[in-house]
Amino acid sequence: MDRIIKCPICKKTVLYSVQNPHRPFCSEKCRLIDLGQWFEGDYCIPDDAQADDDYNQEH
Repeated sequence: MDRIIKCPICKKTVLYSVQNPHRPFCSEKCRLIDLGQWFEGDYCIPDDAQADDDYNQEH
């Protein structure tokens, strides 16, 4: 099912569909900006194992 969403980078409305090769982004440019932010460390996925180790060391 196709939906209209906002591009996570520039906030333009974009069709979230199989026909959009850049989904959820509006363009290749916004997709590359997002990838660059991952490379720079602006985004991260928490490591639950590390959090458990930190908790165990404190107690």
